[in-house]
Amino acid sequence: MSFHSLVLQAAVVACILAAAVSGRAAGLLSLDEAVRLATARSRQLDAHNAAAAAARERAVAAGQPADPVVKFGVNNLPVTGADRYRLTPDFMTMRSVGLMQEITRADKLKSRAGRFEREADVALAGGAVALAQLRRDTALAWLDLMYQQRMAALMRGLLAESALQVTATDTAYSVGRGSQADSFVARSAVAHIEDRLHQSVLLVAAATTRLERWIGSPAHQTLGAAPPLAATQLDSGTLEAHLEHHPQIQLMMRLEALAQAEVQVAQKAKSSDWSVELMFSQRGPAYSNMLSVNLSIPLQWDQKNRQDREVAARLALLEQLRAEREEASRDHLAQARAWLQQWRGNQRRMENYDATLVPLAAQRTQASIAAYRGGGGTLLAALQARQAEIDVQLDRLKLEMETSSLWAQLEYLLASDGQKTAPPTNSREAQP
Repeated sequence: MSFHSLVLQAAVVACILAAAVSGRAAGLLSLDEAVRLATARSRQLDAHNAAAAAARERAVAAGQPADPVVKFGVNNLPVTGADRYRLTPDFMTMRSVGLMQEITRADKLKSRAGRFEREADVALAGGAVALAQLRRDTALAWLDLMYQQRMAALMRGLLAESALQVTATDTAYSVGRGSQADSFVARSAVAHIEDRLHQSVLLVAAATTRLERWIGSPAHQTLGAAPPLAATQLDSGTLEAHLEHHPQIQLMMRLEALAQAEVQVAQKAKSSDWSVELMFSQRGPAYSNMLSVNLSIPLQWDQKNRQDREVAARLALLEQLRAEREEASRDHLAQARAWLQQWRGNQRRMENYDATLVPLAAQRTQASIAAYRGGGGTLLAALQARQAEIDVQLDRLKLEMETSSLWAQLEYLLASDGQKTAPPTNSREAQP
């Protein structure tokens, strides 16, 4: 193994040890812990839970009969003549008090309450969608930060090695064993790596900011070990069955149920609500008091253009949601299959990098350095070979980063085990 390779490994090991020491002091931030922190910190879930609670409260209210109506009035009050504005002399003048009640059938009230229950289900399903997106975005941010840090660590190690190369060429030139051109070439390589390191540091800062958006200040802790990327909870054989639990599909199913409930409400509205009124009328002392009973029945004289049209509109909206859900299911299935295929393809590519490309690039570098030291090659050729090796290592790291993103998309595609969308179907009973 060459002296420069030993220096590079020593620099990388030093970075790892420094990270480990600081990690023990501050606590390592694992991927699972980051996802847990993001879930606990998010207010999106609180918002959806509040919306569900509001809908359940309205469901209880919608299932109650209408409030009775008390009526007070004066009928047939004279406004001219000797008895004007007097309540008792005229036999037709009556002071009335009445009570009116709208009568709504129980099945109609149940359909109204059921409509708001389905709205609560939609809110909970929306919370599952928000949770899945939150978990996925947090995982992507954590993985992005981890790989940006690894790239920066690689650049730091290469910078330390290149700095030693500058010292070596300067020493060789001072004793007459090298040329000044070699010194300039080495310094140019250092400047190039410094620029790439500066870019990596900026990318680390940006990735930290993205993770901080989800979990707050713990984003500045030392990250824990990377999760295993060689396995995921989804596979092509059970993919279609798994995607039935996709949060977006579950939400669209709840929206269908809500639309179906609105169809039932519209159908029940074709039967009008009756109103019954009981009225007591008091007349002057010389006359008999009166009792009246009234029955009010709305006449739906044009149902085909009013109530039937409303039912037809609700049915059309229901069919629209069914068609959209079927189309969305196909899209999600195709997308998940594409992610699986690319993830597996990337796994094979990484194996090829580890078995062939990275070793070949390292061997080329070692051969170029040996030729330069033996006087059969130039420093420029040796640095170009080293640059090519760096590019291969960075390409391998970028491929692993892309693979980790695909893994996160698949691993956090569905709701977590504790957050399956199984919303309740019964409203809580009204308080006496």
